[in-house]
Amino acid sequence: MKKLVGMLALASISAFGAEITGFVADSSCGAKHADASDSSAACAKRCIARGSDAVLVTKDGKVYKIDSASQAKLKEMAGKTVTVSGDVSGDTVTVASVK
Repeated sequence: MKKLVGMLALASISAFGAEITGFVADSSCGAKHADASDSSAACAKRCIARGSDAVLVTKDGKVYKIDSASQAKLKEMAGKTVTVSGDVSGDTVTVASVK
C-alpha cells in the first residue's frame, strides 16, 4: 500500500495541469522573443513557417517546449500572446486548449 501511494505521489509531481500565458515563438530564437514586440512576432511567424517548432515564452523569459502532438494548435498562433491549458512535465507542455 505504501508503495502504491508513493508511486501515485511521484506521478502527480511529474505531470500536472496548468495555465501558462506567454508569447508563441519559434524554437530557434526562444527567449529572445520574451519582449513580444512586432519584430519578434514577425520573426516567430517566419521561422515557424520555415519549419521551426513553436515554443511558449513567458514574460520572465522561461521557455516551454510544446509536445509534438500539440504543435499544430500553437503554430497558427505564432507571434501572439496566448494562454494555454494543459499538462506540464519538466519544460514540456501538452496543450489541451489555447485562449
